[in-house]
Amino acid sequence: MGFYTYDCLGWPFTEVPPGGGTVFIDELTLAVSGAGGTAAIAAAKMGLATLAVAGVGDDLMGDWVLQRLQHFGVDTWGVQREPGWKTSSSIVTTRADGSRPALHMKGATSNFFVTEEMIPRATDTKVFHAGGVGLMDAMDKGQTAVVMKAAKANGATTTVDVFAGSPKDLPAIAQVLPYTDYFMPSIEEAQALCGRSDHGDTAKFFLDMGVKACVLTLGGDGAYYHDRDGVTFHVPAYDIAVKCTCGCGDAFDAGFAVALVKGFDMETAVRFAQATSALNATGLGSQAGVKDFAHTLAFMKGTKTKG
Repeated sequence: MGFYTYDCLGWPFTEVPPGGGTVFIDELTLAVSGAGGTAAIAAAKMGLATLAVAGVGDDLMGDWVLQRLQHFGVDTWGVQREPGWKTSSSIVTTRADGSRPALHMKGATSNFFVTEEMIPRATDTKVFHAGGVGLMDAMDKGQTAVVMKAAKANGATTTVDVFAGSPKDLPAIAQVLPYTDYFMPSIEEAQALCGRSDHGDTAKFFLDMGVKACVLTLGGDGAYYHDRDGVTFHVPAYDIAVKCTCGCGDAFDAGFAVALVKGFDMETAVRFAQATSALNATGLGSQAGVKDFAHTLAFMKGTKTKG
């Protein structure tokens, strides 16, 4: 459930041409991205039965997002569309080092709303992922917490990723934390929310707010795990040639969900999630480098890590 976006990506971006000029690039592609969209497709590629709960616009981009989700076998029952809505969309300019400044239109992520009638089907799952808490304006007023509480009551394991840039984003996110098993923001987002710099102190801030465990993604430094029982560990990043970092954290979320369903121990689960994220970074656009479960597992076992 959450943030689904239509992305148009170009690589390698070097400069904005002056005036009405043109700079030639090597590749252009389209992708379904976002903290919900990337996770849904990457999980489906690796064999999970996946349901999308989101909003898209009544526009060409929305048509394409639905078509693309269905192409990968994602159930789109929970995707809402209304006249006048616009699909959340981005123009992503990916540099040769993998960084990707973007222009973004927020769109229907702000509009969709999971009604009481939708909740039973939306939460009938082994893993319930809320991706993009802080961007879902209609849901973030309290309904995201209602849905996640129902998911927990139905026996689902819950995971949460966020969009956050400062402490002012914390109230919307704090509502869902008591119903969150695994809180999975980037370290930058987590620290922006709590104002702490140490990884352990950052994790403890959110543990005190009700989450069972924090899995903080650290970009090129890997991932950090810290749970209520005091278990902590760091998983290094894989040593890869990065093409595009768009969707890496969201692919991590998908890999973690797959690992939970497969029953992996927690350190292996984080390693598998890190492997999914690394594969994502080898292609242009979200999920491009993710093929299937066997490929990701082989990558995890056979690829060297940094350091």
